[in-house]
Amino acid sequence: MWELDRTSAKPLYKQIADELEQKIAYGEFPAGSVLPSERKLADQLGVNRSTVVLAYSELRSLGILESRPGSGTRVSVTKWGVTPKHTPNWHRYAEGGSFLPSPPFLRRIREALELDPSMIDFAGGELAAELSPLEELHAIMSEKWPVMYLGYDNPQGYEPLRDTLVSFLREYRGIHTAASSILITSGSQQSLYLITQCLLSPGDAVAIEDPSYCYSLPMFQSAGLRLFRLPVDEQGIHPDDIYELYHKHRIKMIFLNPNFQNPTGALLSPERRERLLHIAGELGLPIVEDDPFSMTAYDGKPAPSLKSADRAGSVLYIGSFSKMAASGLRVGWMVAPHSIVKRLSDARQQMDFGLSVVPQQVAAQFLNSRYFLPHIDRLRSRLRHKRNLTIAALERELPGMIRWRHPEGGLHLWCTIAPEVNDGKLLEACIQRGMVFVPGSVYGSASGHVRFTYGRANTEDIPEGISRFAAALRSILN
Repeated sequence: MWELDRTSAKPLYKQIADELEQKIAYGEFPAGSVLPSERKLADQLGVNRSTVVLAYSELRSLGILESRPGSGTRVSVTKWGVTPKHTPNWHRYAEGGSFLPSPPFLRRIREALELDPSMIDFAGGELAAELSPLEELHAIMSEKWPVMYLGYDNPQGYEPLRDTLVSFLREYRGIHTAASSILITSGSQQSLYLITQCLLSPGDAVAIEDPSYCYSLPMFQSAGLRLFRLPVDEQGIHPDDIYELYHKHRIKMIFLNPNFQNPTGALLSPERRERLLHIAGELGLPIVEDDPFSMTAYDGKPAPSLKSADRAGSVLYIGSFSKMAASGLRVGWMVAPHSIVKRLSDARQQMDFGLSVVPQQVAAQFLNSRYFLPHIDRLRSRLRHKRNLTIAALERELPGMIRWRHPEGGLHLWCTIAPEVNDGKLLEACIQRGMVFVPGSVYGSASGHVRFTYGRANTEDIPEGISRFAAALRSILN
C-alpha cells in the first residue's frame, strides 16, 4: 500500500484514484484483476469507506474499473485504454485484423527453432547453406558494377532481370513470353498473395491440391476464399475431378504445383497435363502454376511446365529463385497477360513501391553467368544424395513402420506412418529431442503424415535427425 498525504490540498479520494490509476497503467493491477473491497481498502488506508467509494466511482466513470454484483470491483477488460494515459490492449490488437496468423504447428516450429538454433531442421522449405551458390554469388557481388540511380524502380521489376528471364524461361521452361508480361515479386508467396487479393473476391471458390502447400497459407482464408480439394496421387491430380467442383461450387481458379509437388513430390503425368489444359480451356478456368522445383529434377531433365503447352492462355505461371539458388535474395516472378501484370504491379506498388533493385541485379547476373549451370548440376546431385540418406535412415530406424513416395526432384519426402499417431504429441516429442518436421495436417492431411525437407537439413545431420524422430515416435507409441 502507500501513504496518503493528509496535508495536501488534493482530496483523499482523488489521491486514492490517481494512485490506483497509476498502478493499473504500470501493470501492477492487470486488466481483469480484482481490487480490494471498499471496506478493506478503507481499513488499510485508514480512511472512511465513503472516501474509497468516491475513488472507485471516479475510476468507474473513466472506464478504468467495473463492478459486478457478487464479483467485486475489477480492472476493466472491455473499456481499458479509453484515455490517452492508458497503454493500449496490444494483446487484443494482435488477435484482431483480417489477416490470419500462421497455423499453430508452424508457429510452434518457428518458436522451437528460435529458442534452439542447434535444432535439426527438417521443416524449413528452403535450401541449406551448403546447397546455395555462396561463393559464386560473392564473386558476382564483388565485381564492379556501373553506378546507377537507386530510386524507385519500374513497378514491374528491374528491366534487365525481366529481359534475362525471357531467355531463361524460353530455354529451360519452354515458355515464350515478353518482358512486358513478367512481374518481379519477392517470391512465390507474394505472387500468390497478389493473386488472392487482386484477382479474386471474398466468397469465391477455388480448387487446390490435397494435400497442398496452399492449405498451409492463411492468406487464402484471410481473403475470404472457399477452398475445395483435388486429391493427389503419384501422378498428380485427376483433372476430371474439376468438373464436379466447377458445377457444384462454381470454382473460379485452380492452384497447382504440378512438378515435384509440395508436399508429396508427385509429378503430374503427361496425359493428365493434356487433359487438365483441355478442361481449363473448355470451362474458361485460370490455372495458377507454381513451379519452384522443376530445375532440381535429379535426372537433369526438368519436366515441362504447364505454361509451355498452354494454347488457350489459361495459365498464370509463378517461378522463384529461392529453390534453385538463394531464398534470402527474395526474387520471384510471374508470367501473365499484360493487363494482369499491370493490375498486380499497381497493387504491389501500393504495398512497397517495388523491390530492392540490388538483389534483382544479382539474380540477373547469376542467371547470365558461367556459374549457373554448374551450380544447378551440383544442386541436383546433392539433393539426390540427401534424399537417399533420408530414405536409408528411415529404412534403418523404422523398418515396416513408415512408407514414403520416392521423389525424383524437389526438396521434400512425404511419408505415412503405419501406426496411428497424434501429430501434436509427435511434434512435441521431436522438439524435446532436438529435431523438427512438418506434420501432414498442416497441408490438409489426416494425422499420421509427415513432410521431411531434406533440402533444409545439413547433410551430416540427416541420420541423427531421423534417429531422433524414430525415438520420439516410439516414445509416444509405448
